Amino acid sequence: MFPETSLPIQTGRLTLRRFQPDDFAAYAAYHTRSDVYRFLYASPPSAEVLEAQFSGVLAAAFEKDGDTLRLAVFRDEDAALVGEVLLKIASAGALQAEVGYIFNPAFSGKGYATEAVRAMISFGFRALGYHRIFARLDAFNRGSIGVVERLGMRKEAHLIENDRFDGVWGDEFIYAVLNREWASGS
Repeated sequence: MFPETSLPIQTGRLTLRRFQPDDFAAYAAYHTRSDVYRFLYASPPSAEVLEAQFSGVLAAAFEKDGDTLRLAVFRDEDAALVGEVLLKIASAGALQAEVGYIFNPAFSGKGYATEAVRAMISFGFRALGYHRIFARLDAFNRGSIGVVERLGMRKEAHLIENDRFDGVWGDEFIYAVLNREWASGS
């Protein structure tokens, strides 16, 4: 169980909070884009699947391995939903979590992803006590690679042809940071 009282998370320009039912239209605006799903190794979901997916986000637990905490990222200046960040419990026993993020390309190039992911990693270490947080990225996703490298995460692995989508093999990078490294600002 994590401290709900530590939400929402505020950054200089953004608010990160749990999704609410009224967020569905803005969530759907980027979850129906093929350019977003290209790096999620899936096709955009149908309307019915998207509604079920969003219902799952609203009801998701965050207690055991495999559970995911997904936070909506809002721009403070106009309350626009620009994307989402997540922490997935990879191993509760080993205090490890995976950070992930999906942003609406309509808001790209303004540093929102880097700002929100920085806040989520800090939350994972400070509020949740994780030892290690890692990110798994498609090797061709230059934007996401830039985010984790700007945050000082280290590249730990290059997995060769470890995933397949539409008959095409893809490589994956794994980047990570330890709590003590994050605290020291490396």
